[in-house]
Amino acid sequence: MNITLSEDALEWFKNEMQIEKGSHVRFFAKYGGSSAVQEGFSLGVSKDEPVEPAAETEMSGIHFFVEESDVWYFDGHDLHVAYDTKLEGPEYEYKKS
Repeated sequence: MNITLSEDALEWFKNEMQIEKGSHVRFFAKYGGSSAVQEGFSLGVSKDEPVEPAAETEMSGIHFFVEESDVWYFDGHDLHVAYDTKLEGPEYEYKKS
């Protein structure tokens, strides 16, 4: 699987989560909510160090990743993160690999 972020989304993470060069951001499955790929689960985000990353990307020295234990959530989809100007936050899109 692949992870891509828009420049606007990157800026949101830097500002809202106080992420800086050398930081790690984890995308993970969390119970509750819903998503386009898993009923009853939604996507969580946290500052975290990778243990067993299955997918990762780096932008401006910031590492974004998904752990092997959370790959099931994506169900064969890549994760595309953009910035939603109406919601003033990240927008997650799942595209089949």
